[in-house]
Amino acid sequence: MKKLKVVCFGEVLWDVFSTYKKVGGAPLNVAIRLKSFGNDVSMISKVGKDTLGANLLKIFKENELDFSNVQLASDWRTGIVKVSLGETGSASYEIMFPSAWDYIEYNKDCKDLVANSDIFIFGSLAARSNMSRLTLTRLLEHANFKVFDINLRSPHYTQDLLNELMSKADFIKLNDEELAEIIGYLGLDSTSMEESIKRLSNHTQTPSICVTLGEKGAVLYYNDNFYYNNGYKVNVVDTVGSGDSFLATLINSLKKNESPQKAIDHACALGAMVAQSEGANPSITNESVKKFISSKTE
Repeated sequence: MKKLKVVCFGEVLWDVFSTYKKVGGAPLNVAIRLKSFGNDVSMISKVGKDTLGANLLKIFKENELDFSNVQLASDWRTGIVKVSLGETGSASYEIMFPSAWDYIEYNKDCKDLVANSDIFIFGSLAARSNMSRLTLTRLLEHANFKVFDINLRSPHYTQDLLNELMSKADFIKLNDEELAEIIGYLGLDSTSMEESIKRLSNHTQTPSICVTLGEKGAVLYYNDNFYYNNGYKVNVVDTVGSGDSFLATLINSLKKNESPQKAIDHACALGAMVAQSEGANPSITNESVKKFISSKTE
């Protein structure tokens, strides 16, 4: 099976829970999962010249990620997010601002890296500051296949920014609540989720859209067809990183020419398995995924 060249852009940080901390940031979570599938994965981000930053660089090395374009900041601290878990394991976030990843600089090395990659994955959170947003905008001009992971964290976005970034994407991933908010803002309301997805696709000229539904699975709009998975029931420990592993698995499967139905089934399984584990990046093998899916469909 072919090896993909992937670049993930944006926040790298530490998720700080009440009694422990875990490496995090959606782009990094996606990168780690994509690397576990045997791909060549690079990060474009920024960390502080501090202990947390040094420890993040060790994580990159341990996971065999290319971090040659992870910049070092003398004036800004490595990012942290305070995570609070509800009774069902759902997470809420307090995101430090500003952080080093708000000041990612554009340069020729970053441009060349993106231009020579198969996939460029970015999110909405990293565009909350002027410098990183301008860098992202310039890099998008050189990307071959652009995946926009909408990850709304109030107050770190505007609807105009989302509209702009969606219009540049080849693939959009968001959850059902985010879809409802964006559809309402754009005045594209409809009587069904499928119609909402089609209207968003037409409005943004984005051919592929995936909407996650939490424990109820996901809906994928791909090549003018809809594909569904109803989710896999698990005992949730925490939902941190579940959507990131879902996205990584889905894109990996689709770009390696697996059927869209198999891709969304596999992605939902990975997302569920992460949710039943602690932290965003538990080790999960292909064999364990097959066993998991088999146990849920017997």
